[in-house]
Amino acid sequence: MKKYRSQIFAATIVLVIIIIAALFHYSIHFEDAINNNVLTGYDVNISIWRIIFEPVIGLLLFFNRALYALNEFPITLVWILIIFVVYTIAKAVLIKESRKKFILRQIVNIPILIGLWFTVFVIMLFIPLPNNTIINNSRNSILVTTHSHTEYSHDGLISQKGLWEWHKRNGFDAFFITDHNNHNHTLDFINAQRNNKFPIEPLVMCGEEFSGSNHLSLLGLKRKFSTRGMADSTVIDSVRANNGAVIVNHWFDGEKRSLQYFKDLGVDGFEIANSATDRSYDRNIYEKIKSFCKKNDLIMNGGLDFHGYGNACSIWNAFDIPNWHSMTPEEKEDAILNIIKSHDQSKLIVIIYKDRPYYSKNNLFFMPAVAFFNYFRTLNTYQVLSWIFWILLLTMMRIKVFGDESNKRITTNKFLPIVGILSALFIIALGFKYYFSIKDVINFTEMYTEYNQLLFYIGGAFLLYSGIVAFLRNRVNKN
Repeated sequence: MKKYRSQIFAATIVLVIIIIAALFHYSIHFEDAINNNVLTGYDVNISIWRIIFEPVIGLLLFFNRALYALNEFPITLVWILIIFVVYTIAKAVLIKESRKKFILRQIVNIPILIGLWFTVFVIMLFIPLPNNTIINNSRNSILVTTHSHTEYSHDGLISQKGLWEWHKRNGFDAFFITDHNNHNHTLDFINAQRNNKFPIEPLVMCGEEFSGSNHLSLLGLKRKFSTRGMADSTVIDSVRANNGAVIVNHWFDGEKRSLQYFKDLGVDGFEIANSATDRSYDRNIYEKIKSFCKKNDLIMNGGLDFHGYGNACSIWNAFDIPNWHSMTPEEKEDAILNIIKSHDQSKLIVIIYKDRPYYSKNNLFFMPAVAFFNYFRTLNTYQVLSWIFWILLLTMMRIKVFGDESNKRITTNKFLPIVGILSALFIIALGFKYYFSIKDVINFTEMYTEYNQLLFYIGGAFLLYSGIVAFLRNRVNKN
């Protein structure tokens, strides 16, 4: 009877996935962040590794791209615990014997579930999964980042070479490194590229994020100097004297000074989108920035603001630059800067990755359920087939292994703490990785020290708890 129930359950799940993907399909696409038009010159590249392991990797990447990921992921834990409690109560009502023991085991499992949830969060945040990337089919469109960070920023968590490799994987032709309040190491890295120490594509260019009254991207820096303690106007004048460009970063995140204030200082434009803050921030503020820039002939761009965590890319700047591949590195950088400084919006499209409808921060409590539905809406035929394969495989394993009376020793209650131990070891190993990275960037990033300690403490506690539970349950079973 249990065998047939498992088969019916699997068939139902498969049918639901097919119905959602077919009848409610939502095509992943790229959109113009300024005009909100669907862009036809770009396609989505889905990694074969993602397709093979779609039920795991696909879900993680979809939740990673949530509009308010840091708000939504804790809510997902609440839903997991609610479902777990409801399941526990329902099963406790149905079983006739050992009810107290069952409830006690379930209570003991709760910290392990929380630990597993944290492990998933760590994987989403720090591990470079094979996320969807962009295929550039346009003729003269050059994909550029004007805002990114390395471990030479106080909040960066990626090496310069790692940042270069990340941009290469995500289809960029060029990018500016804009570390906080310093750029000396960036110039050294650029010189290494120009001297053929590593490939010239994607092209690395020098910038700096100046933390004045608002964060400003100083682009096209050619010499070493310090901006610490400088006034906004002094910094902008220095950049102008070196033929650079200035963009106001994520003004919508705090609105510390008026738009007019920065225009009067002589900035070239504003970020209209930023993937490190809420990508779908208040639409009234969005319209305010857009209207101001159009009225005052200022350029709008997208700020990737990548720091080395949350690895899915969602913003590209497409510059219209003919004959890009025949240019020298210096000519390429000048072509990008000239478009920004001339404020020619017709030659710059801000591209955003769109895999779900817009929603506000209101009523996020129900978004995990909506996110599951939206995820299945985006699946193509190969991804659906991957789901079917894994569902059938796991169903057969359940019937063969867990349904066999001779294998009753393999139970969820024994399996769960073992998974907890393995997860804890992974967390601790990542903590060691960050610990050994500290010595290379002393006095720069604070993230290695912060995350190293956090991962050690949480991983150690998780390992101790899971180990004790595994030991006690194994001992009880032997008796």
